[in-house]
Amino acid sequence: MTIARRVRSVLVLVVALALVGLAPTGSASGKQRPRYPWHTRIVATTFWVGEIFDADAEDGSQMISTYDDHWYESYGGCDGRIRKGVCTTERRFKRDGWFPRHMTPKQNPFYLDLPYDDLNDPVGFRRRGDVIPWASRPRYARQVDNPDVSLMKNRWVQLRSRGRTCYGQIQDAGPGRYHDARYVFGRRDARPASKRHNNAGMDVSPALNGCLGFRSLNGDRDKVSWRFVEFRDVPRGPWRRIVTRSR
Repeated sequence: MTIARRVRSVLVLVVALALVGLAPTGSASGKQRPRYPWHTRIVATTFWVGEIFDADAEDGSQMISTYDDHWYESYGGCDGRIRKGVCTTERRFKRDGWFPRHMTPKQNPFYLDLPYDDLNDPVGFRRRGDVIPWASRPRYARQVDNPDVSLMKNRWVQLRSRGRTCYGQIQDAGPGRYHDARYVFGRRDARPASKRHNNAGMDVSPALNGCLGFRSLNGDRDKVSWRFVEFRDVPRGPWRRIVTRSR
């Protein structure tokens, strides 16, 4: 075999191996399943529908979310317990499926936020078609320029903490920053840009707080690892008893 033929043979082999490495997996139809990176050891604080932690701050109330001006009503009221006129959080238990004990939710109580507001933050909206991984898919691509539709709301997230795995849906944006694309969508496990709340990179609901076994009901020391997942990859569990679909 001549040197030229050997070179060609090696190139063919390299290309073949590359194609194998890029071959779609997990689907008999040949469609490639998206693989999202893990974000590890991220501080997660707790928030809940109806919470008001700073009435003077623009983002200090959970009566609304960046995606729903009537979140309190849409959800069904205080996601906890009203004490002396104040909506407070509560401990959740496995026997209840981590659901609220003093109200009946109309939406999924397994909710969270991430610091990327693709609807009301001008930078987040402008960049969303370029940074959100699923923005190019047909059902999302036709909405990229629609200022009334979020590409983030209702997306599923897998979370791990203290040996537990739970799932939740995005229903708000925060904490602290609102277009932190490098952290939220990056593949290099970047740290959150915000320095607030002990550099927190997400807020989780009381249901997720309990499901993940957080040490504090409302602290800033618990940590999670998380990644985006497709709905078809979300296993059965209490997080699928009510799936939020409203846009």
